Amino acid sequence: MIRNWGVRARVMLVAVLPMLVLAVLMTALYTSLRITDLDQALTDRGRAFARQLAAASEYAVFSGDREALQQLASTVMGEEDVIGVRIVGHDGNTLVNIGRFDARLPALAGPGDLHPVTIKEGRTLRLVEPIRATKLQLDDLLSAAASQRGKSATRNSTLGLVTVDLSLDRLQRRRGELLWTGILSVLFVLTGSLLLAGYMSRGVSGPIRRVADTALRLGQGRLHERVAITGGGSLRKLAEGINEMAERLAEVHEHMARKIEEATAELRTRKDEAETANLAKSRFLAAASHDLRQPMHALGLFIAELDQQPLAPRAHELARHIAAAAEAMENLLDSLLDISRLDAGVLRPAPRPFNLQPLLERIVTGQRPAAADRGLTLVLRPGEFWARSDPVLLERIVANLVSNAVRYTPHGTILVACRRRGERVRIEVRDSGVGIPSAAQEIVFQEFVQLDNAERSRDKGLGLGLAIVRRLADLLDHRLELRSAPGRGAVFAVELPLAEPEAKPSENVDERPPGDLGGVRIALLDDDPLARDGTRGLLASWGCEVLSTETVEELRAALAPGDWRPALLISDFRLGGKLNGIDLIGLLRSPDQFPALPAILLSGDTGPETLAAAQQAGIVLLHKPVRPARLRALIHRMLNAAD
Repeated sequence: MIRNWGVRARVMLVAVLPMLVLAVLMTALYTSLRITDLDQALTDRGRAFARQLAAASEYAVFSGDREALQQLASTVMGEEDVIGVRIVGHDGNTLVNIGRFDARLPALAGPGDLHPVTIKEGRTLRLVEPIRATKLQLDDLLSAAASQRGKSATRNSTLGLVTVDLSLDRLQRRRGELLWTGILSVLFVLTGSLLLAGYMSRGVSGPIRRVADTALRLGQGRLHERVAITGGGSLRKLAEGINEMAERLAEVHEHMARKIEEATAELRTRKDEAETANLAKSRFLAAASHDLRQPMHALGLFIAELDQQPLAPRAHELARHIAAAAEAMENLLDSLLDISRLDAGVLRPAPRPFNLQPLLERIVTGQRPAAADRGLTLVLRPGEFWARSDPVLLERIVANLVSNAVRYTPHGTILVACRRRGERVRIEVRDSGVGIPSAAQEIVFQEFVQLDNAERSRDKGLGLGLAIVRRLADLLDHRLELRSAPGRGAVFAVELPLAEPEAKPSENVDERPPGDLGGVRIALLDDDPLARDGTRGLLASWGCEVLSTETVEELRAALAPGDWRPALLISDFRLGGKLNGIDLIGLLRSPDQFPALPAILLSGDTGPETLAAAQQAGIVLLHKPVRPARLRALIHRMLNAAD
């Protein structure tokens, strides 16, 4: 407990405790000695009374003069504290009995050859003194005769006994007074010690507390604080040391503040430079992406149209190789687009209950050709589970995991399975590849990280697949897990909530048959000749009736007479004038023209602003290059929805 005391409490303890102990010891010793002296003085006084009475009573006892003995006893009774006097003869007869006697004290009946006796009991002190005959040598005949007559009487040397009882009440009161005096003395010493200790502790702990308070304020950053130097010795040295430390801290603080200001200014300059460079890079990437996507979009459309033409086998093979190269480029551009969408926060999930089995079958079916080309076995373990998620985004997650497993598994088997775990369903992609070290299992989810692709081979992608998986899993609030070890393959798992199966919707007999776009009127607006010609040719090959224009004015003029009503509008976002594709769609959907006109917006601009603007206007946006199959499926779905 003392360890937790402050300086002042310890100083007071050191100052008070020795003085208090000394005062108690000295007071106790003095009181004890004084009480002993009082006891001894009363005993000596009573003994003196008893001896004087015994000496004075010798002749009267010898002669049997009771009257004289009565006078002597009365004289002793007049003394203070004497409460009883008794004189007994040598034969045991009581000659005088004055006052009161304590019955608890023993009475001595016969004198015999007794010695003086002192007895204390309760509040009474009894003193017994024998009356002895005095031996005198007289030469006269009378004395000799008297001696002969009293020979028988003085046969014994003791003539009787004198008993004197003294009261101890006054002694007890005196003892109490001494005890109270001792207690008051101790209290007086204690009070004085406390006052002195308080004064001393203030003198000792006051400067220390001031030093401690100053040190605390210095620790709080108030470096201008100083300790007032008072006194001398160690306290003065302590105060001077604290002040010197404060001055040095202030100097160091000023120096560090200057350094921080300089570093902050430099960082601000570097930050501004980095932001400027990043803005320039973003502008460059946006422009380059747009300019690159335009010809890639046209190339994909031309390849799709070319594949539908009657060609020689070698030409068909070349067309397939060209399509594969274009598809690889489109995949890379799509990955960059997905990353930009996720980082911009403009992608909004639309969760709903759906059956997982068709989704997994579609993914596995799409990846089986790539797995077969690498000599891998891709297996789907069936399981009828309904889950709640965004099916489009979840399909992208699982497709990226399966594609990643196919790309990095040199041989063996890849298993896609799902199983129930409590109230959640777990989708697992297991491979027998090279595995991932534990130290690298976190960084593989970062952008452009490829552990086994130091040469940056393009057939292994850009290293964005797992980064997209992590972002999509976080967006959907699905738990993503990786378990792997070098040489033992890897297991990627996604957990999502289970859902109750929904009733199968009834088929709409009025829906357009899948793949049938014959006679569909589509208005096309694109300021890029290659993209416009490629889209027009592809739509025409599907049997569509296409109205192709380059400017907004041409399109509005062609639609003005009202004889030709489009079933769908496909427009580029950038139109080269004051209006963009969103503005055009808004104008055409006016009540006096085509209020319910389905529209698809094409854009080579991958910036998040374009996507946000299209979502706000409720327009479907496809980024270039657009895959023909995706465009055809979207057109078919929108036409069925419009019907």
